[in-house]
Amino acid sequence: MEDLQDIILIDKPKGITSFDVIRRLRKELGIRKMGHAGTLDPLATGLMIVGIEKGTKKLESFLKLDKEYVAEIRIGEKRSTGDLEGVILEEKDVSYLDEKEVKKFLGEMIGTIVLPVSAYSAIKKDGVPMYKRARKAEKTGNVVVDIPMREMKVYEAELMGIKCGKNRCVVTVRFHVGSGTYIRSLAEEIGRRLGYPATLQNLRRTKIGEFDVKEARELAK
Repeated sequence: MEDLQDIILIDKPKGITSFDVIRRLRKELGIRKMGHAGTLDPLATGLMIVGIEKGTKKLESFLKLDKEYVAEIRIGEKRSTGDLEGVILEEKDVSYLDEKEVKKFLGEMIGTIVLPVSAYSAIKKDGVPMYKRARKAEKTGNVVVDIPMREMKVYEAELMGIKCGKNRCVVTVRFHVGSGTYIRSLAEEIGRRLGYPATLQNLRRTKIGEFDVKEARELAK
C-alpha cells in the first residue's frame, strides 16, 4: 500500500462534483493546496484520492492506476450524456434478458477495446473539451457527431445481477479496467451487443489500484 501521508481517501456522495469535494475539504481543513486523482461525475459515488500540500505531487502517479467500478446499466434507453443527466435520444422496450447471453457479451469485451468516448467527456478535440462542444451544440439544437475513439482496457467484467421491469432491464456489472476507460462507453457497448439502447444508471468507484473505498471517509456535513 502507498504511503498515505498527505493523502485522504474520500467516499464521494452523489449529487456533487469532484471539485465540490475539494471545496468542502478546503473549508473543513483550512488548507488551500489540494487536488484529486480522477474525476467522478456528479451522479457517481465512491473513491476519490485527494492530495494535500506535498501529497499533490503524488496525484499524477495515482491517475495511471487501474480502477474498479460497480455500474448499473439501464437497458432500453439511450441518453445524450450516456447517463441519467442527459435527454432521452432512443427508447426500446425490453422486459427480459438472458443471463447467459449477457455473460457471453461481457466476456467478449475483456481485453483492449476501441470505443467512442462520451460526447460529454473531458477529452479534448482540437484543444476544446468534448463537453464544451456538446453544450454549445445543445444551445443551437445540434448534436456533436465527430466523436473521438479511444482504446480502453477491460480486465474483468463480472455480472452481478439483472432486474427487469415492465419496459426496462437493469444490468449490474463489476468492471476492473485500465486508466482512461470510460464506463459510460462500456455501458452503451453492452447495450449495442444485446441489441438495445443503453445508458449508465448508477456508478460507484470501489477501487483505485490498491486503494479501496472501504478505507475512505465520508465528507463532513
